[in-house]
Amino acid sequence: MTALAPSSTAPDLSYLLDHTSHVLRTRMAAALAEIGLTTRMHCVLVHALQEERTQIQLAELGDMDKTTMVVTVDALEKAGLAERRPSSTDRRARIIAVTPEGAEIAQRSQEIVDRVHREALDSLPEEERTVLLRALRRLAEGHLAEPVETPGSVRRARERTP
Repeated sequence: MTALAPSSTAPDLSYLLDHTSHVLRTRMAAALAEIGLTTRMHCVLVHALQEERTQIQLAELGDMDKTTMVVTVDALEKAGLAERRPSSTDRRARIIAVTPEGAEIAQRSQEIVDRVHREALDSLPEEERTVLLRALRRLAEGHLAEPVETPGSVRRARERTP
């Protein structure tokens, strides 16, 4: 380190959030892979079961671009877990309908997601869990609720778990 290097005056929140998020995503992906799902497939199944939703709506909920969504739904269809159907409210739109087998897998995958989240939180003493969750919710709903416009593109992880 040279004398010209600036010293940090605040904790590296970006690193802490990025690192823990990355590790959590890898654990989630590994756990869901045991039943043949990706996190995106889980996301589509769970959100499609909640109510009738189009492929575009599901892509927005899962923070996926069109190409990724098409590939994900193709994989779900190939596995017999979901199918594209005409919407009951808009004949121009197609919805993603979950098959009975897909609903069973979605139940299992939600149990896996819950377990992975619980294991992460259980690694903290209870009082720290409560504080962490409260603080993260406050950031996510307040100061860090919306991204800001930037002159260049900022890479963002595309995978999100419900």
